[in-house]
Amino acid sequence: MNAPRPAKALPAIAPARCTGCGRCVGLCPPQVLWLAAADPRGWGPKQAVLHDPAGCTGCALCAVHCPFDAIQMLRISTAPAAPQGSSGGQ
Repeated sequence: MNAPRPAKALPAIAPARCTGCGRCVGLCPPQVLWLAAADPRGWGPKQAVLHDPAGCTGCALCAVHCPFDAIQMLRISTAPAAPQGSSGGQ
């Protein structure tokens, strides 16, 4: 069986544009998006939040179907590997 490949991009949600409609949450296959309220009791306006970046597949369904253009896929930058044989000190 093949292991899932890590996502190359993750959704970034613009709080000023997100209305909390929940469309992205319903469309997310790995269910890594939630609607969160500013009030800890769950009252008030809600906004989409990526609660599990490691579980995101990077499918971009959330960004494509957001009616308010509140989600943008941002590439994950990978840090270059340290050269082999380097001791890190002198």
